[in-house]
Amino acid sequence: MAQETEDKKLPAEEAEQKDEAQSAAETAAPEPEQKTGEAEETFTVTKEQMEKMEGLAAELSAQQDKFLRLAAEYDNYRKRTAKEKEGIYADAKIETITALLPVYDNLERALAQYKDEDAESAHRKGVEMVFTQFKESLAKLGVETIEAAGQPFDPEKHNAVMHVEDETLGENVVAEVLQQGFMLGGKVLRFAIVKVAN
Repeated sequence: MAQETEDKKLPAEEAEQKDEAQSAAETAAPEPEQKTGEAEETFTVTKEQMEKMEGLAAELSAQQDKFLRLAAEYDNYRKRTAKEKEGIYADAKIETITALLPVYDNLERALAQYKDEDAESAHRKGVEMVFTQFKESLAKLGVETIEAAGQPFDPEKHNAVMHVEDETLGENVVAEVLQQGFMLGGKVLRFAIVKVAN
């Protein structure tokens, strides 16, 4: 019986010794997670791999530069075409209005043909209505008449075709407007043709 008890103790002691050895080995050896972490932080690259990575980095940088240049070029193109479009519209508007200005002149001459006694004439009233409507249409388009009569002569807006002596007017003052001048947005569409005094 005593021998059986010793036999039972021996396997228990052996188990304890094995547990102690195992725990000592675990403490001495680094954990596998730490090894994995270290392996992720440090790695070895061959010269060929390094050259390939540098080449890829240079290619990426070149592509990024190309993309930025292309984006800037497109932005410039968009702005340029918008400006050209505005310019085309403005030019077309100026050409159209300029082509209609002789109609203004003819309506003005038609009204000038009537005498004071014809003031109530139906024909004259009709021409006046058409002329008024035409002037309103020009005003809606932004067209302004150039004020000339009684104003100092301005070569930027007036075209002098005659000089007259007039004691009532000062020197270089517009005495009479022979043909009305027009402006659109600060730009002269047609110079006012005038007589200048003194």
